Amino acid sequence: MKHILDAPFLVELARTAAHMYAHGWDERNSGNISVLLDGAEAEQYVDPDAVLRDIPTGFEAPALDGKYFLVTGAGKYFKNVGDDPALNLGLVRLAEGGRTARLLWGLTDGGSPTSEFPAHMMSHGARLAQDPDSRVVMHCHPSNLLAMTYVHDLDSRAFTRTLWRMCTEGILVFPDGVNVLPWMLCGTNEIGAATAERMADARLVVWAQHGIYGAGRSLDETFGLIETAEKAAEIYLKIAHLPRLNTITDGQLRQLEQRYGVRARPGWLD
Repeated sequence: MKHILDAPFLVELARTAAHMYAHGWDERNSGNISVLLDGAEAEQYVDPDAVLRDIPTGFEAPALDGKYFLVTGAGKYFKNVGDDPALNLGLVRLAEGGRTARLLWGLTDGGSPTSEFPAHMMSHGARLAQDPDSRVVMHCHPSNLLAMTYVHDLDSRAFTRTLWRMCTEGILVFPDGVNVLPWMLCGTNEIGAATAERMADARLVVWAQHGIYGAGRSLDETFGLIETAEKAAEIYLKIAHLPRLNTITDGQLRQLEQRYGVRARPGWLD
C-alpha cells in the first residue's frame, strides 16, 4: 500500500487550497473542495474494506454509489490543509445509494465532510451526466463576484454577458456562461438540488450574496474558471460607475468564437 500523503491527488488538493486561501477566496473555514478519484488509483492508498466509520450523508445519489471522493472537512481552514491533511481532509467511498459516506482515511478529529457535501455530490452527478470526465467541484467566496451580486441584475444571461465583455478571455474560458441562483439557505439539500439543476448547462454557478460553485475535469481547470470569472467581476466593479466609452461587442465575441473554436451558449449573444 502506498503512503497517502504522497498521493498526487492529495498533494494537488492541498496546493490548490493554499492558493485559494492566498487569493482571499476562503476566509476562516469557508469554502470546500471535492475530487472524484479513480477507484483503482484510490485503492493504491486505502483499503476499501478498512472502514474507519460510516457517516450519514442525508441524501441519495445512486449514480455515485461506490465512488471515491477526497473532500475537505466541515469547519476546516484551507490555510491548514497542507500542514495537516489527515485532520482537514477525508477520503470517503459512497455506499447504500449515496446515503452513507464510508470514511477510509482522514478527519482524524472525528469530523465530517463539508456541510455542503450534498451540494457537491449533486453537482458531481449533474456534471458527470454532461461530461464523464468531470472530476472536481469547488466552492469559494471570491470578493468581486460576491460584490457584483449586490449591484447587478441576477439574470444569468445578463450576468454572463457582462462578464464576457470585461476581458477577452472570458468567453474562451467559460463559453457555457455563468448561472446565477438568488440567495438561498446554504448547507441544505434544497440549495444542493438547485445548484445541480443549474450545473446541467454551465460549469459555474454563482450563489448571490454568498459565493460561487465551479466544476471541471481537474483542480487547475476549475480554479482557472473561477479565477477568470473573478477577474472579470473585478474589472466590472472598477468601471461600473464610470462612463463607458468602449466595450467588447457581440461581433467581436463572435470573432473569438470562430478564431478559437469555442461556441458561446446558444442565444446568449445577440
